[in-house]
Amino acid sequence: MNEAASTDLSSIFLFFHSLLRWGILVTVAVAGVAALFGWLTKGPVISWQRAVAIWAMVLCHVQLLLGFALYFMRFDAFKRMASDQMRYWKFEHLGMMVLVIALVTIGRMASKKAKSENGKHMRVAIFYLLALVLMLATIPWPFTAIGEGRGWL
Repeated sequence: MNEAASTDLSSIFLFFHSLLRWGILVTVAVAGVAALFGWLTKGPVISWQRAVAIWAMVLCHVQLLLGFALYFMRFDAFKRMASDQMRYWKFEHLGMMVLVIALVTIGRMASKKAKSENGKHMRVAIFYLLALVLMLATIPWPFTAIGEGRGWL
């Protein structure tokens, strides 16, 4: 594949990667907050809560595939970056987002194994909200130095 076609394809992947971020933020936040509320009120796990937690995990895994595809498509671009930018994209963003996806997956799997409804809520709440905080801290927002000029989408 020539470089122009690769750039077009990586631009499309980047657009969907950026767009999917919003779906992940919303589903992880809703699942985490709903589980926290359910845990504090000792309520049952309602089917929509379970569905949102599953959707959050699925979207995270799709995002991981898109992210890995972008990582390998743009690997040569790292050579042209300043060292702090290269470090961020190659290690910090990638590493932290893999950790975030692992936390969401572990939270969902642990909730399936919990014996009580309150235990299910507790596991989703802890893992999903921790993942949400790490995600918010690691996304290259337009108001940060690393995300400057990137836009909100």
